[in-house]
Amino acid sequence: MTRVLLSTYGTLGDVEPLVALAGQLRGFGVDVRMCVPPEFADRLAGLGIEAVPVGPPVRAVTRGATAAELTRYRAELLETQFDVFPPAAEGCDALVVAGLAQVAARSVAEAAGIPYVYVTYAAVNLPSPHHAPPPRPGWPEGEGSGHAALWAVDAERVNAQFREPLNRHRAALGLAPVENVRDHVYSGRPWLAADPVLGPAVPGLDVVQTGAWTRVDERPLPPSLVDFLAAGEPPVYVGFGSIGPAPDIARWSVEASRARGYRVLVSRGWADLDLADCFTIGDVNHQRLFARLAAVVHHGGAGTTQAAARAGVPQVVVPVRVADNPYWAGQVAAHGVGAALNGPTATAESLSAAFDTALAPATRARAAALSARMRTDGAAVAARRLLDEVLPS
Repeated sequence: MTRVLLSTYGTLGDVEPLVALAGQLRGFGVDVRMCVPPEFADRLAGLGIEAVPVGPPVRAVTRGATAAELTRYRAELLETQFDVFPPAAEGCDALVVAGLAQVAARSVAEAAGIPYVYVTYAAVNLPSPHHAPPPRPGWPEGEGSGHAALWAVDAERVNAQFREPLNRHRAALGLAPVENVRDHVYSGRPWLAADPVLGPAVPGLDVVQTGAWTRVDERPLPPSLVDFLAAGEPPVYVGFGSIGPAPDIARWSVEASRARGYRVLVSRGWADLDLADCFTIGDVNHQRLFARLAAVVHHGGAGTTQAAARAGVPQVVVPVRVADNPYWAGQVAAHGVGAALNGPTATAESLSAAFDTALAPATRARAAALSARMRTDGAAVAARRLLDEVLPS
């Protein structure tokens, strides 16, 4: 039987797209194994997917770690990957990874003689003269005159962290040294798992864009949430996933919603939001929920942004300056389907103005129109492409 190893290290938004791909591959009769942070092992087991835990719990890493601690975590993760990936790849016919943290993966694939595919969830993560590098957790934002200079600084920082230990392991495997670690991880032709309307590929880059990788979520909404939704007009959703929002953002969002006559629904997330007098929920089915809302206030994660866009609901995006969150905030604003703020500098007044933009009838009309143009078959496209072009026949 054909078997594929999938791997990522990140939050739920990093893991779920690979779960969607796994489901499509299994539908084609392909066996799937996944390397993920340990807190997601039970989730995968419940879906019948073999999970291989890798690294420390990512929730601990993302919660208030200092720059020095993040440097140490990254160094330890590389060593762990070279311990865990080789046995996990045994019997596998290809290795598909998501995220720059997968530094060891391509070397393991080379040593095993199997194809390697790198995937990113946002075009902004790939070097291009059309945009600057995204902010990397724990590293200061680069300084330079132009995008090319900023990408050069970005490559230097990745090399400073990883080149020596990576090449030490490659030498032990009989592999040639790597000069540019970042571009080595990204490969010569990365895959882009983002919707071509909401998050198009950048001109001039050689990428395979498949559409976002999502799976149909069949979970019913909790009865208490169904009752809450039925008890009044569509509410405003406030949630920041695995990201802790800037101080007061959640409270200001509640105040701005209520000032306009809207009820509020608060998602606890990893920030454990629990605002007084608000209906609070945990992990629920966004596909069922978002279409029943007046607006979604969130942090700009790829999954939440695309789920809200697909539901046709207006968005207010307040990103922390990390990874692709600012990029998705910009895409929401550029398409006119909501408003975007700079999280660290947001004020009650700027957030109030963002609500006026997002809740305007014209914004909802544009959100509905965008939803109709978005594709839903990204994971199926990717699975078929793997079978036709990557996996041995």
